[in-house]
Amino acid sequence: MPLTIVIDLDPNILRIGPLLITWHGVFSVLGIIAAARIGFWLLERDGVEVKGGGGDGLAWMVIVGLVGARLLYVWENFRGISQWGGLFGAMVGAFIWARRSKFSFWKIIDAGGPAAMLGLAVGRIGDVINGEHHGTPTNLPWGVEYVNPNTLGEPGKVVHPEVAYEMVLCLAILALILPFHERLKKRLPVGVLGLLYLAIYAAGRFLLSFLRTDQSVFIGLRQAQLASALMVIAAIIFVPVLWRRAARAAAPGPATPSRA
Repeated sequence: MPLTIVIDLDPNILRIGPLLITWHGVFSVLGIIAAARIGFWLLERDGVEVKGGGGDGLAWMVIVGLVGARLLYVWENFRGISQWGGLFGAMVGAFIWARRSKFSFWKIIDAGGPAAMLGLAVGRIGDVINGEHHGTPTNLPWGVEYVNPNTLGEPGKVVHPEVAYEMVLCLAILALILPFHERLKKRLPVGVLGLLYLAIYAAGRFLLSFLRTDQSVFIGLRQAQLASALMVIAAIIFVPVLWRRAARAAAPGPATPSRA
């Protein structure tokens, strides 16, 4: 097809004995590193002392995130991992880290919002290369056709590059909000800004998932759409709670009667 984007890249980079190095794995690791760098930097700017370079927190978020990724994917399939499961698991890991280190979980969420957007954008580069997440057919000029013999895509089909759309979504959210991150932090209760990043992404991901061929799992919706809806609902519930908590903390206490 004219103007079709043809991707002829082997998803596997090299094999060293039993170790297989793939583009997906490389960019997943780079995404985690990028997310950790910006996340810990924003935490330190928010007054949180990240001991040991944040290694303890990163370990909790990665390990619990991988467990969550696997569990959520198994709900729908029996192989691989789920991106939303990884995000939810990372939040659980962040909560454990915050409790152990005795600082605010919601400050981690504020830093984790932009960190997640950057990490997801970098990680999706590997998905674009390997063609693992199948898009629906399209005749648009930016439709993608995977032709490599080892591709995880669908040779012979021109499809929406849905994961590339997700990458653009993440970068757009960063471009729109990150320049005003510090200014918004001063105006919003702790935790609200991070939830804003995640809720906007979740709403966009919900719509973009219609361009995938994943099977529906409940009332015609795909797994990623249900997880995205859960994230939006969580933001709708917790944002007013955080506003009320901030208002109570700012309210003046009862006057103490002076002694004659």
